Amino acid sequence: MDLVKRCPWCESSQRYRDYHDLEWGRPVFDEQHMFECLILETFQAGLSWITVLNKREAFREVFHHFNIEQVAAMSEHEVKAALNNAGIIRHEGKIRAAIQNAQATLRMQSEEGTLVHYFWNHVDGTPVVNRPNTLQEVPAVTPLAAQLSKDLKKRGFKFVGPTTMYSFLQATGIVNDHHVDCHAKYSEEVSKA
Repeated sequence: MDLVKRCPWCESSQRYRDYHDLEWGRPVFDEQHMFECLILETFQAGLSWITVLNKREAFREVFHHFNIEQVAAMSEHEVKAALNNAGIIRHEGKIRAAIQNAQATLRMQSEEGTLVHYFWNHVDGTPVVNRPNTLQEVPAVTPLAAQLSKDLKKRGFKFVGPTTMYSFLQATGIVNDHHVDCHAKYSEEVSKA
C-alpha cells in the first residue's frame, strides 16, 4: 500500500499518481512542453483530465510531438485522419483549434517572444504558491486566468476559457496548488524564466 501523501484528486489511478508526482505543478520552461500543456488542456475542456492522459501518446503522434511549426502547418488530410483516430479525442473544433493555436503561437513568438516568456511574465517569473489544505480551497478560476483567457482570445487562440487557463497554470507550475501536506510540493526557489 502506498502511504505517500498526495493531493486527493490524483488517487484514482497509477497514471494519475505518476502525472501528479512527476509533472503537475512543476515549473515548465521548455517551449515545446509549454505548447503541449496548452493543447492538452484545450482538449480537456468539458472532460476529465484522466481521459486526456490516457490518450496523451496518441495526441503526441497526431500533433507531431507538439512541434509548433508542424502543428501550424497541418493539412486538411491530417485533420481528417485525426478525426478518424480513435486514440485521441475526436472533436473537430478542438483539432482545428490546436492548429489555430499553433499559428497564434508562431505570431506571438514573432511579436514578443516565447510562450514561456509570455506566461511566466504574468507572474514576474515566480510561481504563485497557494498551499491549499483541501480541494475546496482550490478555485476553478482566478483573475489571472480570466485575464490570460481574454488576452489569448484576442490573439486568436481557441478553447482557452478561464477555467482551462487556470488548469494550464496549475499544470505548468506557474501556480502551485499542491496541498500543504502533499509530498510533491516544491520550493518557492524556482529559477526565473
